[in-house]
Amino acid sequence: MKLKFLLTKAFLISLLSIIAFGSIAYFVKRDDIVAFDRPIISFVQGLENPALTPIMKFFTWLGSTTTVIVLSLLIIILFYTVLRHRFELILFVWVMAGSTILNQVLKALFHRERPTFHRLIEELGYSFPSGHSMGALSLYGVVSFLLWRHISTKFGRGLLVAFSTIFILAIGISRIYLGVHYPSDVLAAYFASAFWLIISISYFQRYMKRRSNRTINHQSSF
Repeated sequence: MKLKFLLTKAFLISLLSIIAFGSIAYFVKRDDIVAFDRPIISFVQGLENPALTPIMKFFTWLGSTTTVIVLSLLIIILFYTVLRHRFELILFVWVMAGSTILNQVLKALFHRERPTFHRLIEELGYSFPSGHSMGALSLYGVVSFLLWRHISTKFGRGLLVAFSTIFILAIGISRIYLGVHYPSDVLAAYFASAFWLIISISYFQRYMKRRSNRTINHQSSF
């Protein structure tokens, strides 16, 4: 009963996420989202100073493709050799691979050019939605889910959530600060990634529950 309630809740959140993404995408396609983007860009880039810029570049580096691949490989090794959670490993690979593919498909569909004003770094490719932001939410989101059950204290779980949230937000903000993404790119990426992550976790939970029930029924038949 508890799982059914959680799955229903997850479905509603994923539905809201995809509606929110669709709404942003609609205004991006109409090129009618400047009023949303401009004030946020002005505020974030108005914070620019020599001490903050290296920090923003560090967070952008954390969300880069190379870094995410290296972190993913380390996490795969951890789950495979240390924790020995093979099914959880499948979920991790599924979420990360799916998020990457989804991001590339969406970029190809929308063809949004990156901002051309006040860039602190250079980036190639299309802008919408932010690949760094999608990758960050997918990576830290699925890792938080997988580690949650292995942490027994409220403090530890709170620390896990806080750590993940800070890194997800910081990576997204760094893209706006460095001038390579619009705020709507980052926000839409969060919604798209949240949809994919929640749907993936929901199916994983249902599969694991059915697998557990089959094991119990098999054992009770002897």
